[in-house]
Amino acid sequence: MMNANLTFFLLVLCAPFCSMAQSSSHKIYSTESKQEISLKDLVAAVTETDVLVFGEEHDDSIAHQLQTEIYTLLLNEYNTVTLSMEMFETDGQLILDEYLEGYITESKMTNDTRAWGNYPTDYRPMVELAKKKKQTVIAANAPRRYVNMVSRLGLASLGNLPKESQKYIAPLPIDTKDEGYYERFKEIMGGHMSSIGMNIYHAQCVWDATMAHRIFQHWKKHKKERIFHLNGRFHSDYRQGTITQLQRLNKKIRIKNISCFAVPNLEQIAWEDYVDLGSFLIVSEEVSNVP
Repeated sequence: MMNANLTFFLLVLCAPFCSMAQSSSHKIYSTESKQEISLKDLVAAVTETDVLVFGEEHDDSIAHQLQTEIYTLLLNEYNTVTLSMEMFETDGQLILDEYLEGYITESKMTNDTRAWGNYPTDYRPMVELAKKKKQTVIAANAPRRYVNMVSRLGLASLGNLPKESQKYIAPLPIDTKDEGYYERFKEIMGGHMSSIGMNIYHAQCVWDATMAHRIFQHWKKHKKERIFHLNGRFHSDYRQGTITQLQRLNKKIRIKNISCFAVPNLEQIAWEDYVDLGSFLIVSEEVSNVP
């Protein structure tokens, strides 16, 4: 069971990026061409890209619909596109593979991989498409038990794990030096950093480093394949977090990222306020459920 600090951390980290409900309309903007584009334009713009990172708000139904559409368009264009997901943990890779190969049932897969509660509605369509098209799906995230351990005992505690356990996380030592990312993290945590300490930030770095490592491992063996990676947008906004960790592994990896979020008024969006977030911006309009 997660300790109180980590539970608090997860709630606070997700809170700024949550919206109660959203309209079906959206807009896409390329920060490189400085113009609004379509999904097909976006896919055409990643021809020379090795890894396309989609930064989502986890409860954003519009984002999940668009992820499926983008993945479909990528498959239509390139035939082979690996799907990498924060939503599955590395120790579930074998189980996920068994499901994709048709050996086990979906209910066994979702139970044994500890699939997220919104898997059936939001992520299942992409996994099912990957299964149908015989595509690889990477279980990219660090197991929660090790993230929890870092939050309680510190980053150095990972070195005490058995070698068999360490294979489920990024190789040690994990680099935590990213001043801009740390400042963003402190801002999200508000005034609570002094009480919860650096362990929580280091736990975040374990997530990022492990996802980056998993992507890198696949890219290294399949350099001609595209990788479509999904994670919460805090992990990839400003090309920090997971993207920084991935670039540290190999600067030659060509990465573009999408930041997807809701705004108060879709018709009055000021793109210039968000251009530093990534290569592409996808926005929808916030709609409150309050009468």
